[in-house]
Amino acid sequence: MARQKGVIKLQGQMGGVSFYKTGKDGFLAREKGGVDGERIKNDPNFARTRENGAEFGRAGSAGKLLRTAFRTLILSSPDGRMASRLTREMVKVIQADQVNTRGQRNVIDGEAALLQGFEFNENAKLGSTFFSQISPSINRATGICEVVLANYSPDQMVAAPAGATHYRLIMGAAWVDFQNGVSSSNEDRSAEIEINNIQTPIMTLSASVPAATTEPIFLGFGIEFFQQVNGAFYPLKNGQYNALSIVMVDVGP
Repeated sequence: MARQKGVIKLQGQMGGVSFYKTGKDGFLAREKGGVDGERIKNDPNFARTRENGAEFGRAGSAGKLLRTAFRTLILSSPDGRMASRLTREMVKVIQADQVNTRGQRNVIDGEAALLQGFEFNENAKLGSTFFSQISPSINRATGICEVVLANYSPDQMVAAPAGATHYRLIMGAAWVDFQNGVSSSNEDRSAEIEINNIQTPIMTLSASVPAATTEPIFLGFGIEFFQQVNGAFYPLKNGQYNALSIVMVDVGP
């Protein structure tokens, strides 16, 4: 992969080279090549390639399911490479499957707990943005999921970007059936909290998933920043400073 330079930028194919534009890296070029598709599908020498491809596709689908479940929270925490990063982590989950053979490994028999700590916005990680103690919990029997926050002083425990006057704490609980491609979620948000030296009260954010489900449950928690102008709250810099992380995973029985 090479970066295009010069005034004129090309897109398309010419002389066996593909020219294209990416949102993150700009105009790139690479030599067209690769093995014939039919050979990959049938040649015994490409058995490992087929197995890897099957598991990578499964990881991509699983990542999309989880992203869809947390969609409304993710929208306020943008990261252009989040989808590919999540797919990469899903591959690790699948590769931890000790039950099935290569090419047949899946998320359910893997280690979904490896997703705990995943940051949806790598540019603003939760651990470097919000420093107060949080206590997440998942009650599988009732379906109630909570994040309890101890009291704290916002000016000491919140690393707010320049221009922010307020912030809001957010959480979501997602239930994901990876086998059947179904997911659902619920969310909770605090009111806008001013960034000052006044201690906040103990707070509990709560959301629910189906009671007694046997599917994996994911608990997300994060923070959004705002600027108050004439009584109205405006999101700061399109959310690039907002953090959202998976703080707890219950993989089920």
